[in-house]
Amino acid sequence: MDARVFDKKNLPSRHVTEGPARAPHRSYLYAMGLTKEQIHQPLVGVASCWNEAAPCNISLMRQAAVVKKGVAAAGGTPREFVTITVTDGIAMGHKGMKASLASRDLIADSVELTMRGHCYDALVGLAGCDKSLPGMMMAMVRLNVPSIFIYGGSILPGNFRGQQVTVQDLFEAVGKHSVGDMSSEDLDELEHVACPSAGACGAQFTANTMATVSEAIGLALPYSAGAPAPYEIRDQFCMTAGEMVVELIARNIRPRDIVTLKALENAATVVAASGGSTNAALHLPAIANECGIKFDLFDVAAIFKRTPYIADLKPGGKYVAKDMFEAGGIPILMKTLLDNGFLHGDCMTVTGRTIAENMEKVKWNPHQDVVRPANNPITVTGGVVGLRGTLAPEGAIVKVAGMPQEALTFTGPALVFDCEEDCYAAVSAKKYKEGCVFVIRYEGPKGGPGMREMLSTTAALYGQGMGAKVALVTDGRFSGATRGFCVGHVGPEAAVGGPIALVEDGDIIELDAIKGTIDLKVSEEVLAKRKAAWKPRAHEFGSGAIWRYAQTVGPAVNGAVTHPGQAGETHIYADT
Repeated sequence: MDARVFDKKNLPSRHVTEGPARAPHRSYLYAMGLTKEQIHQPLVGVASCWNEAAPCNISLMRQAAVVKKGVAAAGGTPREFVTITVTDGIAMGHKGMKASLASRDLIADSVELTMRGHCYDALVGLAGCDKSLPGMMMAMVRLNVPSIFIYGGSILPGNFRGQQVTVQDLFEAVGKHSVGDMSSEDLDELEHVACPSAGACGAQFTANTMATVSEAIGLALPYSAGAPAPYEIRDQFCMTAGEMVVELIARNIRPRDIVTLKALENAATVVAASGGSTNAALHLPAIANECGIKFDLFDVAAIFKRTPYIADLKPGGKYVAKDMFEAGGIPILMKTLLDNGFLHGDCMTVTGRTIAENMEKVKWNPHQDVVRPANNPITVTGGVVGLRGTLAPEGAIVKVAGMPQEALTFTGPALVFDCEEDCYAAVSAKKYKEGCVFVIRYEGPKGGPGMREMLSTTAALYGQGMGAKVALVTDGRFSGATRGFCVGHVGPEAAVGGPIALVEDGDIIELDAIKGTIDLKVSEEVLAKRKAAWKPRAHEFGSGAIWRYAQTVGPAVNGAVTHPGQAGETHIYADT
């Protein structure tokens, strides 16, 4: 791409680089080796969530270095910075998971503050693990400077005695081990081979779900989100992203030109079609909040209900992200959805072209069975279903991808726990009966605080062979790797006195993923008496980041957001 000459009079960086009053500011930039020419070019923030916590993030620094080359080649000046990541696979199954969802908003906040404080003109954001993807996209639409999102890429699948495996298999192996169906030696062998490379968890769990969203919503370059982390082609995507963001500055194409209601509907469509994570029903409303678009859990669920499930991906199916990329990537999924009327083709993207224009040269690959044609789906409705009823007036959500039709309804007596640890202990000791509905409450956004995922518990049940014989309901949430009849995001949550706070052992709970209902079969009179006797529970955080999160976080139905979003704006950073 040809280098451009920019007039910075309308760019934020003019406040730190232009005019005699900014001589002290420029001296800092000279101290870092910048030339006069570089100082007076647009300053592009290159933000990554690099850390050494997990393989999801470990390749991001190298990829950011390539982005910087692209920015420089196109006439911009890259300024690299990093933010935090809490990696769910490491945080899972203990109190560390309380930090996970809170990290999403902290990532968005920290990127915003870095961009504001240094007056950068554009943003390329690299993310690798579950909450860092929506956090980075939230920052982009909040700031509304020209931006491109880059996913760090998925991990390669492991191989266990000739079988393709992911970390999901390892979580479920813990359950098998607990009932004597797997030896300690086999468990040890599996843990050594399950995660063989850099990259995020390899199936259609939350990271790959939100990566799919990044292309469908228009913030990522086509094909870029599907390439596994170790593949050298990632450097081409990173170089192009760096060049392209400078082009977006020149053309003044901003994230809110891209993330419209139609784009959000496209994003929800690809989640449903790919059997993606229920966490998308939190993250899409949160992204919408940043640009003032009403798009809550029920709006997401309505899209899910009318979308065919067509990608045969784990955990409900048999393939992983690498297989999807090699079959044609996210564009092959989007192409068949577009051709069959399920996507809005007129939405703008970071290429400067519309979705339909991006898809013009995408050809169907008949030599693969990872993605089915949208007119010949695995099931006619999406892999994720919204529920509503007397147990969840503010809604709930369940992932049904891969579940047989006869498993889409469940009725049973409640077995109630006030935290995940107590439920996991009961499951590990097999202190439950087939046919029960586990209820884990006080794990919502406020009550947890932090709305923990329940993968350790659900995977243990599946490993014990009980995945189809019990159900689980929570005001917390689930990993994208969860499978079985597991209902999350129940609202109102227990901490604010929602119906889930009033459930007692033995109460009958009726779940129907076909009709979209979730009902507590207890009379209004009995519930009124229980409500009168109910008292709020204190949580264990009296200070610090998680305490602060609990003070500000809203309900799951609106994305568990922590600030008013566009509704409270008096100006947009990009117009500084």
